[in-house]
Amino acid sequence: MADQLGDSLDRAVEKAFTRPIPRSAQAQMKYLVKQLTGTKATAQALGVSQRTVERYVKGELKRPRRDLAARLEREVRKRWQPQIRARAKKKAATTDGIVVATRARFGYTAAPGSTDDARVRHITQALPPQWAERLFAARDSGATEQQLLDIAAQGLGQMYFRDNDRRAHDLLVEFTDVEEIEVEL
Repeated sequence: MADQLGDSLDRAVEKAFTRPIPRSAQAQMKYLVKQLTGTKATAQALGVSQRTVERYVKGELKRPRRDLAARLEREVRKRWQPQIRARAKKKAATTDGIVVATRARFGYTAAPGSTDDARVRHITQALPPQWAERLFAARDSGATEQQLLDIAAQGLGQMYFRDNDRRAHDLLVEFTDVEEIEVEL
């Protein structure tokens, strides 16, 4: 399964960036060398030789292969504007919350005799800050995509299906076959 929810969380935080990431391979490589404090660590992170990193930093190499360019951009994005990234996460986890838009198969079981077969639903739901905090904490601690989806399912179950626990208290929500999921801060 693709890392849809995890990637969506990352994209949502990246929208808070105040400047674009460096465009050229040389600028991206220089940034990574500075962030990782050396060419050796940068080479290991990118899966290339230390000499290759040095040649990009000097400007001897200018256009990386497609796979290296993708890894380079991904590593730079992961580390770009850490203070702004942290501020956006903190704001979502303390005051704003997040909005989850998904198209997935939802089903639920409640008291005996009142079940509903799972069906594909398109749901857009605001989740309060505690759910944003749980999702970001899980993402930062290396949770799997399934663990992130379980947290999202719990949040959607509470806020959408149980109306913030004002009704259907015994309702258990099943969240499977995620076709798409997008998170906004």
